[in-house]
This record gives sequence, C-alpha cells and structure tokens, in this order.
Amino acid sequence: MDSRYHGALTGFWHDFRAEASCCNDPLIRDLYAVNICDHKDFASALSSLLATKLKDRALSEVALKGLITHVLEEAPEIAAAAAADILATHERDPACPDLVTPFLFFKGWQAVQAYRIAHQLWLQGRRPLAYHLQSRVNEKFAVDIHPAAQLGWGLTVDHGTGIVIGETAIVENDVILFQNVTLGGTGKTGGDRHPTVRQGSLLGAGAIVLGNIEIGTQARIGAGAVVLENIPPYATAVGNPARIVRVDTPDTRQS
Repeated sequence: MDSRYHGALTGFWHDFRAEASCCNDPLIRDLYAVNICDHKDFASALSSLLATKLKDRALSEVALKGLITHVLEEAPEIAAAAAADILATHERDPACPDLVTPFLFFKGWQAVQAYRIAHQLWLQGRRPLAYHLQSRVNEKFAVDIHPAAQLGWGLTVDHGTGIVIGETAIVENDVILFQNVTLGGTGKTGGDRHPTVRQGSLLGAGAIVLGNIEIGTQARIGAGAVVLENIPPYATAVGNPARIVRVDTPDTRQS
C-alpha cells in the first residue's frame, strides 16, 4: 500500500473495527462479524461487502471479490476515499450515529464505492466490465454514475435513490448530494457536456443541473431547482429556472 494512505487507514480501521465489535444484539452480531470483524483490514472488508452486494449470475461473489481486491491493491487511494466518505458522512449527517452505519446500511455510500471500482476499470480500458458494474449499481441501489465521471473524496450521498451523474461530470471533494440529483447533459452537444460541481457544494433533493456548466465552490442548490447556467462560488440558487437568491463570502459560509 502507498505510504501516503497506510497511516490514515490504519487509524481509521482501528476505530471502525472497535465500533463493530461493540454490537451486542445477538440477531445482528453475525452481520458485523462477517462484514467487518472477520477481516484483516478495511480494504478486505470493502471488497467483501461490494462483492456481496453486486454479485449476479454472470459474476459470482468469489470472482467479484477477487477482482475488487486486485483493484484495491493497485489503487489503495480508493479505500482511502471510501474511508473519507464515511468520516464526512458521520460528521455531516445527524442520522449517522457512528462509522459503521454508512458502511453497512447507507446505499448512497455503497453506490459511490462501487462506482470507484468501475472508474478504475474504466481507466484501465476494461470498459465492458466497468459498464456491467455501473448497471449492477443502478439495479441494486437505484443510483446511476457513469464510470468515466470524476468524483472526489469526502462525499456525502444522502439516501442516494435516483441520483444520476453523467459521463463527463466532475464532482470535487466534500460535496453533498441528496436524493434524485441529476448531473446531466442537454442532449445538444458532444464532448464535455456535463456539469462540474466544485468543492464543498450542496445539491438539494431533486436538483437538476444540465450542461457543461459550473457550480462554484461551496454553492448551494435548493431542492427541485433546475440549473442551466453557471452558479458562482458561495451562492445559493433556487427555483425553476434557478435564480440566485444569496451570495455569501467564504467567512460567512463557513460560520
């Protein structure tokens, strides 16, 4: 494992596994053991979980686990990003009481980690396999993220149902996406035809952002908004079509 990620993941794994070991419910204890406590490290637990979720008659659980394990060995930053997503979700989501809950029960988090595997396969030129994983994620979690899209770290995908992220979309670090968000194209152009969502932005439930436009750093898009033009940093936009109702400064937005 790359030394840049090993230290951070080692500390995370210690806390993560300790939480899982505290489960006292006899009816659910085995779920914690099989998915977390029986594994040697976080990457092993992650590969096992995703293989269990995404298996089908074409790709068995054993075959998928071997594939995902190999991908995580080649790209350890994927496991680090998955851990960062858990930490971000725990920090931001009042419905997330601990580190274990998103791993086991939040399909938005699970869908993003499966996308990360598909994205790595896409970069390796294994595109039919990447498309297959995209399809399985869509079927299993009702989340459709093109494997060529570029997603950052520290993401919070709340609920997840109905999220669509197109091929040339870019989502930077620390972004929050609620259910039914669409980052789509207009259908009129090729090339870079999907939105870029800058660091720290929040897109409310049902927000639709279309075309090669930019959502600025720490911008907020209201629920149900339809965005067809650039939104500047620290702005809040609502409505259909979206209109800017407030522009903060970095200091006020962080307060």
